[in-house]
Amino acid sequence: MAWIIFLIILALFFDYLNGFHDAANAVSTVISTRVLSPRLAVWWAAFFNFVAFLIFGTAVAKTIGAGIIHTQFIDANLVFGALVGACGWNLITWWFGLPSSSSHALIGGLIGAGLVKGGTQALVASGILKTVAFIFIAPLLGFIFSTVVGIIVFNIANHFKPSKVDGFFRRAELFSAAAYSLGYGGNDAQKTMGIISMLLVGGMAGTDVTALQEFFYSHQELTAIHNGEFIVPFSVVIICQAAIALGTLSGGWRIVKTMGQKITRLRPVDGFCAEAAAGSSIFIASFLGIPVSTTHTITGAIVGIGSLRRLSGVHWGVARRIIWAWFITIPAAALIAAISYGLRVLLF
Repeated sequence: MAWIIFLIILALFFDYLNGFHDAANAVSTVISTRVLSPRLAVWWAAFFNFVAFLIFGTAVAKTIGAGIIHTQFIDANLVFGALVGACGWNLITWWFGLPSSSSHALIGGLIGAGLVKGGTQALVASGILKTVAFIFIAPLLGFIFSTVVGIIVFNIANHFKPSKVDGFFRRAELFSAAAYSLGYGGNDAQKTMGIISMLLVGGMAGTDVTALQEFFYSHQELTAIHNGEFIVPFSVVIICQAAIALGTLSGGWRIVKTMGQKITRLRPVDGFCAEAAAGSSIFIASFLGIPVSTTHTITGAIVGIGSLRRLSGVHWGVARRIIWAWFITIPAAALIAAISYGLRVLLF
């Protein structure tokens, strides 16, 4: 049981690190446009990260918990390898200031550990293909939505004085940032919910988790679990939302600088369009149960709104560096996870 408790704590650390690493997604625009100070911005984002459970269900958590690795292959060692792979890659990309995807790092970790344990038979192809497809779809949606929103907003704004437009969107950006933070908290926190529920429900042969199950689940939920259902308990939902909100409060300022200043220069109206577009995309994905990369989505939206003003306004070299980080995230995290899983099995 102690080993399972340790893994739950490690999962919550990943959740915290997710918020820390991806805080830039929620606050970079409002900071770079000087709508809020850095301190107020992270508090604003963290609050909406936490209350996201009031709006979203647990469809994404179920995809992570049962849609990437077949449950019969899941054990504590596999989860350990996956979490080490995800946390390790998050720390590497944070150090270099790269806004890579925590979601894909976790999925890469699951794939890497799963391949070492059970080969390709351990993988759920449909869930992985859906996730990989959204490496391309998520930033494309953000790009398209922000372009459409930008065209509409810019055409309307042209009829008003620039000072009035700036003043209005400084207030409006508070709401778009809140909407984006809700979407981010609703999608990303669910990934950790899926991992913890995976530990409590699936593949724990030889490990006594009965006491933990009774602690986290109601009697009715326990009955559903014993009938083969994958259930995410409300207590797990709350602690995961709290962990990601605490991570957001801690910042991640290296990546804030990249997202808010290095891709393109943003005005309040630009920040509003980017956040509204990215938030809409993430809401759609969350309700569909797709563990989308919020990083990819907001980056695509920022590039979209920046290129709408003028193509030369986007620092394409920085954007290209970010895109490369996206493509190597899953294999890099998978490699770290595979090594971690192998060492765990060999040494312990």
